[in-house]
Amino acid sequence: MDGPLEWIAAVGTAIAAGLIAADLGRKATGWGFVLFCAVSVTWIVSGLTSDAMPIAVMNGVLLGINGWGVWQFLLSPKNRKKLEKIEKKAEGEVEAEDG
Repeated sequence: MDGPLEWIAAVGTAIAAGLIAADLGRKATGWGFVLFCAVSVTWIVSGLTSDAMPIAVMNGVLLGINGWGVWQFLLSPKNRKKLEKIEKKAEGEVEAEDG
């Protein structure tokens, strides 16, 4: 398990974790979860092709968890409405500060 597929998955995992840890807002966090989903699929393929079943199973579970993160941060209609309200309020505050 030291081929290009694993390196792509490892780098992608680190970038996704950085996006989420940086707390750059809901959209960036949501895209971090999207990247986590993509690398989970990569890890699953790697695990299945290299007979590393624990890696494949663990990333199958993580794919479900990260899919839930994508729903919560990017797709949920309830959460999208909250995000839109927050963004409108922030725009109004910036405009008020600018005069």
